[in-house]
Amino acid sequence: MNIQESLQISIQEALQALYSVSLPLEEIALQSTKKEFEGSFTFVTFSLAKISKKNPELTAQEIGEYLVKNNELIEGFNVVKGFLNLVIKGQAWLALFNEIYANDQFGTYKSNGQKVIVEYSSPNTNKPLHLGHLRNNFLGYAVAQILKANGYHVDMVNLVNDRGIHICKSMVAYLKMGNGETPEQAGIKGDHLAGKYYVLFDKAYKEEIAQLMASGKTEEEAKKQAPLILEAQEMLLKWEANDPATVDLWKKMNGWVYEGFDATYKSMGVSFDKFYYESDTYLLGKDIVEEGLSKGVFFKKENNSVWADLSAEGLDEKLVLRGDGTSVYITQDLGTADLKYSDFGFDKSVYVVGNEQDYHFDVLFKILKKLGRPYADGLYHLSYGMVDLPSGKMKSREGTVVDADDLIQEMIDTAAKQTEELGKIEGFTPEQAAELYRTLGLGALKYFLLKVDPKKRMLFNPQESIEFQGNTGPFIQYTHARISAILRKAQQIGAAGDFSQLGNINPVEQEVIAMLSLYPAKIKEAAEAYAPSIIANYVYDLAKEYNRFYAEVAIFNEQDSQALAFRIALSQKVAQTIQKGMRLLGINSPERM
Repeated sequence: MNIQESLQISIQEALQALYSVSLPLEEIALQSTKKEFEGSFTFVTFSLAKISKKNPELTAQEIGEYLVKNNELIEGFNVVKGFLNLVIKGQAWLALFNEIYANDQFGTYKSNGQKVIVEYSSPNTNKPLHLGHLRNNFLGYAVAQILKANGYHVDMVNLVNDRGIHICKSMVAYLKMGNGETPEQAGIKGDHLAGKYYVLFDKAYKEEIAQLMASGKTEEEAKKQAPLILEAQEMLLKWEANDPATVDLWKKMNGWVYEGFDATYKSMGVSFDKFYYESDTYLLGKDIVEEGLSKGVFFKKENNSVWADLSAEGLDEKLVLRGDGTSVYITQDLGTADLKYSDFGFDKSVYVVGNEQDYHFDVLFKILKKLGRPYADGLYHLSYGMVDLPSGKMKSREGTVVDADDLIQEMIDTAAKQTEELGKIEGFTPEQAAELYRTLGLGALKYFLLKVDPKKRMLFNPQESIEFQGNTGPFIQYTHARISAILRKAQQIGAAGDFSQLGNINPVEQEVIAMLSLYPAKIKEAAEAYAPSIIANYVYDLAKEYNRFYAEVAIFNEQDSQALAFRIALSQKVAQTIQKGMRLLGINSPERM
């Protein structure tokens, strides 16, 4: 039992003894005491006035007196209006720290026997990964690591969108304008080469639309009759008919893109246990549509198209198969869901997809439930907000997207410039410096994108993300490096040792222990909410609290060997917890800066 749980039980007992009221533990909320008041935990009594028949201040006073008499952890209390601030004995904090310090698995839960699939990334093979993909990939990877820390068996999968009209657009443009160039000849990665022709297609397509409109066509007519779009549509039909030349070109260009993706994923530090490809899965759902028709879950319209009526679930009718028998996205997703369950037998399946697909997943999950799928209740859409830049929204087809590779390199270059200006690479070899710049640049990028609640739309500011002060990755990384330097010095002078006879600790040390003790609960909270932002902001708060301790408390000037040994041990546990928390976010913590 931790200190907070002990206090909640004691308050529950106090309310029963003083006012004959039984209040559930979950309704007894404790908060951290504000820095300007003495105490560690605060209990607010304004809502108890009806129960106690006394004003909040007197109620707080009576509860405080009861707690001091009946809970040996409490040293004293003070009341500020209706706020009961509880002061915990130093020995209680020391006992708690000893438990944390001795626990090598602190913040990691034992296996719960449940399997989770986290599907993320889901790129299109007509363009390179961009800033929006970075948030998706970092979220998916971090959620997977957090679920692992909570005792789940996790598999990470990637459904690649490698077919469709948008892929054919790049292929048509390459045939017309590519002159057979390869990534090696062009001197660029294969995914960037495919993206180049996607942009060229859009540019030429718009020119054709403008010409048709100038000749008297409406915009809608021009969009449908433009020669380029007709060629792309014809190419898609050829691909679906397995035309050898079309399939060969498709394989060649996709092969280039996959090589590019692999390099970007490696640079990002994310990985997958299995890849699915839409070219393999897009037909899978047709059998499920037949099953749904036989069960009465779907119905046919006069044009032979198949629909799901979800009006009873608060939605409308949803097309699941076209009249000509061709599949739509939902058809494929129904089949892929069954395939994933067949492959992994999961208890939960998390889809990391932007919030523009909220309706799609609402429909998908409701249909699977109506079909009686055993896994339907375990499906979850981790819906996240888009990422904007100070310059505005990005559009792939117009070439205004910030490519992931370019942004990663820009962050590494910025980290190099900042670090060199601050003189933080003294004694580094060129190879060590290059590794540090990569660690800081990627850490800044990942942390900035992960510290915001996934559901919120966000503005990414590259310059702000790389700062060494404030709520940033480099600030936390620098704190870890600072502690690592302290631990190296302690080892050199033999300062580590026994602190079992330490008499007391000061308030700022108590605050660090209190912050440390929250880590397991934050791990659980982050998993339940599928929110890496909870871990990110916790690690920042821990680093901030440690820096306050570092500024206020002498470490190596301490004459008491027990106090010195304790501060070294406390520093060590903070460093370990920062490193663990950052690792869950996919971020490395350097030992030297």
